[in-house]
Formats: sequence, C-alpha cells, structure tokens
Amino acid sequence: MHHFSAALVVILVGTASAVVQDWQQCGGKSWSGDSQCATGSGCVVVNDYYSQCQPGAVPQPEPQPEPEPQPPAATSIVLPGTPVATNAPSGTGPGKTLQSGYYWIRGVAAPNFHKYMQTKPLYSTGAALLGDYTTAGQFQIVDSQLVQLVSGAGEKPEKLLYGIVSETRYINNMSLSVTFSEAKNSYGKFAWNGDGLTWSVAGLQRPNAAAWYVCTGQQMYINLGNYLYQTPAGCADQTIHYYNDKTANN
Repeated sequence: MHHFSAALVVILVGTASAVVQDWQQCGGKSWSGDSQCATGSGCVVVNDYYSQCQPGAVPQPEPQPEPEPQPPAATSIVLPGTPVATNAPSGTGPGKTLQSGYYWIRGVAAPNFHKYMQTKPLYSTGAALLGDYTTAGQFQIVDSQLVQLVSGAGEKPEKLLYGIVSETRYINNMSLSVTFSEAKNSYGKFAWNGDGLTWSVAGLQRPNAAAWYVCTGQQMYINLGNYLYQTPAGCADQTIHYYNDKTANN
C-alpha cells in the first residue's frame, strides 16, 4: 500500500501542468503545450493558430444587463445625453462622391467587411452604425473631434455633426455608445492610428485603442476591453479604417 501511494504521487507530479507566463502562447490549432495562464491573466485568442496569455484578461462576474441605446424614434425611450433625431435630416448630404478633405470609414473584416459608417436617418443626429456602401457618410478628425459632413457638395459654410461618446457604460459594462450631435464631443479624443480610427480619454487605459463593437441594429460601440475576448452576445469585434477612393464600394 505504501509503494502504491508513492507511485501515485509520482504520476500526479509528472502530469501537473506548468503555468504559462504573460505574453506567451497558451493555445491554438495543433498546440500541445500548457494552457493555464498565471493568476491575473487570461488566454486570449489572437487567431486560429495562436492564443496568448494577456495580463488583465481574466473572466469577470457576469454584470447585470444594461439597457442598450435605441435609435431615436417617437416611441423610443431616449437615454440621458443621447441626441434626439429630428424627422427632417440635419443636412442634404455631400452625395456619393468623396469631398476634398474627407474620408469614408469602413470595416474590413467579417461580418462587417466593407460596411460603412453612417447615421440613421442619414445626415441626421442619431446613433453611429455600419451600413451599406450606398449610404456611406463622409468623415474627418478635426481638433480630436470626429466630424461628419452633412451639408451638400460645395455648400458653404460646411455643416457638420460631431461624434459623441457616452460616459455611460452599456452591454457588458465595457462598451461606450457613439452617436452624432450638433454639439461637440466632450469625453475623450478621436485620432487616426495609421488608417485606423481610435478613441482615448485621460485616466482610462484601453488594451486596444482601435477596438470597436458592432451590435444589434449595426450600432457602433467603443470596446474598452480586450479585442476578440469575451465578446458580448449579439456583437462582433471590429476595427474600422478610413478609405479615400473617389466612391465607396463593396
């Protein structure tokens, strides 16, 4: 009996898994190594063949569901601070030819490949969303503001709407809604990183400043958490990029 117990201990020790250190591989297709990350880290899928231990990517208790901001309508409950869309457009729109100094902004990965940023109703205050290329909006960053051109082509002075980031968190308590308003944004700054659209704010460190969610109704949210990790049901991870061809295309 004594010899049997000693052998069992040896077997158990020999099969114990080692802890994978931060930023090392912990999974992927054909991966046969260890997968247990150190305390305080989680195994994040980077692609089909490579997963990585990332600090802070630990499962969190499921938060109580927060109400999603709804596209403004006569029968909708409008969240505090959400701009209310008017029945008439805020502008006639610049048309389907890209105006000088502006960009199209679009997703480049499934399920939103070549879906373009816009508002609904078009050229009006309301939620930011990714939609069809035929109704794409035209955008630029001016003094850290994300602006949408809503006046007609060649119309002076130009009429703009501003991308507004909500300070209220939604969905998984790690998402900020983005809407467009005639007033300027006062929470955080937009910027280009290469051709990618980013957002940052003092005092809040994001693992990926270019991480977005596209959720129910194609509405866009800023993802405050790790990209491609614990994606909320009904949402897709996305990065979005400017495109400066003369016309939008699919």
